This record gives sequence, C-alpha cells and structure tokens, in this order.
Amino acid sequence: MKPERLRALLEGVGRGEISVTEASRTLSKLPYQDIGVATVDHHRALRQGCPEVVYGEGKTSDQLLRIASALLDAGQNVLVTRADGDKAAALCAAHASARHAPLARTVSVELTPPPLRPCAPVAVMCAGSSDIPVAEEALETLRALGLSSRRIVDVGVAGLHRLLGRSEELLECSCIIVIAGMEGALPSVVGGLVRCPVIAVPTSVGYGAAFGGLAALLGMLNSCAAGVTVVNIDNGFGAAMAAHRMLPSVEVP
Repeated sequence: MKPERLRALLEGVGRGEISVTEASRTLSKLPYQDIGVATVDHHRALRQGCPEVVYGEGKTSDQLLRIASALLDAGQNVLVTRADGDKAAALCAAHASARHAPLARTVSVELTPPPLRPCAPVAVMCAGSSDIPVAEEALETLRALGLSSRRIVDVGVAGLHRLLGRSEELLECSCIIVIAGMEGALPSVVGGLVRCPVIAVPTSVGYGAAFGGLAALLGMLNSCAAGVTVVNIDNGFGAAMAAHRMLPSVEVP
C-alpha cells in the first residue's frame, strides 16, 4: 500500500466517508498476503518507499501472474525483473497496459505513474556496449522508482577521452551507477572525478580470466577511490535500489 493511499483511507474514515468495517477490510491485507505460491509484502511501500519488486527467474508464468495480480489488487504498481520469453508474454497478455523492456528483461504494470523524485538525474554509465543489458535493468528500475536518469554508453577506460568528454554532464547528476566488466576499472576513475555517490556494478563480460565477473567485482571492491559502493555481478536492479535509498524521497503531504 502506498503512503498516500493509506493517508486517504484514514482521512476518509475521519470524514465519515468510509466505514470502519470497509477500512478494516482494506487493511486486512497488511502487512502481507499469503497467496499460496508466495507471501506478498504489501507493507513494503510504507516501509521502504516502493512496492515489492518481483524477481522472475526461477518462477513459473502462473506464479508471476498470481503475484502481479495480488500487488495490483492492492493498488500497487508492479515491476518484474529477469522476465523474458514466455513469462514476459504471459504478463503482457494478462495486462493490456504492461510495458515489456526486452533488453532489460523487465515487465512493468503501472496503475499510477510514480511521483518524480526531487533530485537531479541518476547517470547510468556502462564501459562497453556488452554491458548495456545490465544498464537497461537499472534504468527500468529507476523509472519505476520515480528517479529520472541519464544514459551514458561505451565510455570505458580503453578510451579515457570518451569519459572525460562527459565530465561536465556527470557533475550535474545526483548519483552515478557505473557498470563494467573485464577488469572493472571504470568506477575507480569516475569515483575520483565526482562528489556524488558512485555505485559500481560488475558484469560477467570478459574472457576466461574474468571468471564470469569475479575479476571486475574484486577490482571494484578494491577501488582506490574512497566511498564507491559495489553491488553484485550483473545486478542493475540492486544498483538502482541503492540509489533509491541514498536519494531524497517524495514527501507525502
């Protein structure tokens, strides 16, 4: 349940427009709802400022449909990550307003647009074009969180002039998500150029000794730029959520 919906419900009871019984029935699904295949956390929007996001990998299409329906019935927007193929098709067929982002592997259904957050854009930067799917997952998540974003592609350290040419643009951002594979050096460079939070995302891009992203992960964890935050390999969603926690929230009037 969104904070503004809870406030409207309580104010409706106070004005006598909504009965206590009706309000009690609405609140009965808080803080969670057991739907058999999942225990849906309807209270998360109140606690953390955004509804529960559904991780699609490992779930069946039927399970995703039931979870999405439970969230929508509670008046919450839905974002499903790692949803492609038959799962994305099933969600889009069930909800006419569903938005599928194939490269990001996400499906979203919005009952109401998320309120725009009162901060400068979050830059989502990737070292190479092979990192774009992870960047797109981050961008779709930021969109669902009401955070405006700026896409910066293919500015890896192999051609440092490409990054330096965007330095003024980076100074205008509230946060920078830096996505890189191979040796994962880009976040250290960016971390030394800007004051705002830098969130590093290692990717599984690279030849054998990259160890599926482990080399980039260890490089980012050992960054000589102080204060760089690092999330897990290929976790564009986690990076966007870290930005969400760091940046100003929308105040409920």
